[in-house]
Amino acid sequence: MRCEFRNNFGLSQRVWVKYHENIIFAANKKCRTMLKKMPHTYTIISLIILICAILSWIIPAGEYNRHMVEVNGAERTVIVEGSFHAVEQAPQTWQVFTSLLKGFEKQAGIIAFLLIIGGAFQIMNSCRAIDAGIFSFLRFAQGLERHAWMKRLGVNNIIITMVMVLFSLFGAIFGMSEETLAFVIIIVPLAISMGYDSITGLCMVYVAAHVGFSGAMLNPFTVGIAQGLAGLPLFSGFEYRFFCWVVLTAILIACVLVYAGRVKRKPTLSPMYEADAYWRDRRNEGMEEMVFHTSRVAWIVYGLILAGLVLFSINYPHTDFKVGNVSARLHAVPICTVLFALFGLLSLRKSFHFFVLTILAFTVVFLVIGVMGHGWYLPEISGIFLVMGISSGYASGRNADEIIKLFLEGAKDILSAAIVVGLAGGIIQVLQEGRIIDPILHALASLMGEAGKVMSVGLMYVIQTMINIVIPSGSAKAALTMPIMAPFSDVIGISRQATVMAFQFGDGFTNMITPTSAVLIGALGIARIPYEVWVKWYWKLLLVFIVLGFILLIPMVL
Repeated sequence: MRCEFRNNFGLSQRVWVKYHENIIFAANKKCRTMLKKMPHTYTIISLIILICAILSWIIPAGEYNRHMVEVNGAERTVIVEGSFHAVEQAPQTWQVFTSLLKGFEKQAGIIAFLLIIGGAFQIMNSCRAIDAGIFSFLRFAQGLERHAWMKRLGVNNIIITMVMVLFSLFGAIFGMSEETLAFVIIIVPLAISMGYDSITGLCMVYVAAHVGFSGAMLNPFTVGIAQGLAGLPLFSGFEYRFFCWVVLTAILIACVLVYAGRVKRKPTLSPMYEADAYWRDRRNEGMEEMVFHTSRVAWIVYGLILAGLVLFSINYPHTDFKVGNVSARLHAVPICTVLFALFGLLSLRKSFHFFVLTILAFTVVFLVIGVMGHGWYLPEISGIFLVMGISSGYASGRNADEIIKLFLEGAKDILSAAIVVGLAGGIIQVLQEGRIIDPILHALASLMGEAGKVMSVGLMYVIQTMINIVIPSGSAKAALTMPIMAPFSDVIGISRQATVMAFQFGDGFTNMITPTSAVLIGALGIARIPYEVWVKWYWKLLLVFIVLGFILLIPMVL
């Protein structure tokens, strides 16, 4: 029997849907026209490379002398104060065409990490485990709305807030940055399933972590290095930094909730409405024929992972966690091994889909343990996600050839983002080979000579912000600027803590818009958000944070 829906206007379902499609088409026609006028991401970055090459002909070349110093137990290359001198001009010509290769060399770790992440999650996505988890989570969230107080607050608002606070803490405590790439591919589909868009999903994880990074209390890669170079006690000034983190995170959450609410009420307001059809199609694809079962191979995978974790527990019975000056030794790996044994067993009794989700969850847990307790970086993180992908493939009943094919498909999907990362690395390469980074820094620092205290700290903030556009690495920028800024702050009567805070804010906010940031370009590529669309959406929020950063600096001077 064919059942045909009729609405209050007497229109058939087919006509009603067509009517809405026409409205949506008209609403997005202007948006599509505007986006077509905007240049492609590759074009934007290529133009920046060309402009940097032109500047190498105009700006007189110069360099600072550098030497090695020990900062918090690690050796860092820093500049020698007052050592700036002119060097032979190095104008860039045909080097703009070699910048792509050299950019790939500089960003090889990020590029390989992106390809591995793309391949690993493609394997996991093929078994629909993440989709099953998202739908189960949404059903649970909808069940919470039965409670009046939860309905009043909004379950989705609570979820967005909790996720953002969590990732902001990760950024503030251990400097989460590259690690966010692995979570973007999970949170973006979740956000779209909740009725939002990919921009909301990116804000929940990537932007939240980097706002936490900007207002960090204990970030060893920015606050730790900068305070060490400035001769300050490690992680001193924690109280005011914590206050700044709370203010910045609260402002971000408020802005994202307002935007997400607008998109929820009217999805066509999102500049990513049409492009997000990719995620919506993946969400709906094949859900109706999903069969929940557990194969014998899944049990074998469970046994192999458990055996590996037991060996890992024997080799690493203790994990030393260090947060600021506080450290704690915990039996983290053995405890998590026991928990995996329990939850893995329970999930296998339900379905291999939930076992794959258990693998994903414990991958994240061991990622946190590895980063905070064992100094993991891209090689170890990519390795654990590769194991996650392969294990998921076998647990879902795939053979080796099918797993490899899926991995290649995932890597292919992320290849365009990897190329953009290489191009972004080319910008830095041209600036360095043109020998104009140090002259720019020297000229900007000279501007502060005759300014008052508030104006001087503001200029420091502006200088750090501008330098961050071309050098997004916090540790590298600290080594470049703090040997100049810290002694200068003594001369003009500004606290060195204020100087470190100006560096911290200047280092963080523009990370989320500069095309030289490999992490930003990678996150946008994973979320399938064009760079030009992101800039058009984010610049207002960036302006809010830049102004707020200056306001938070003033009490440190007055």
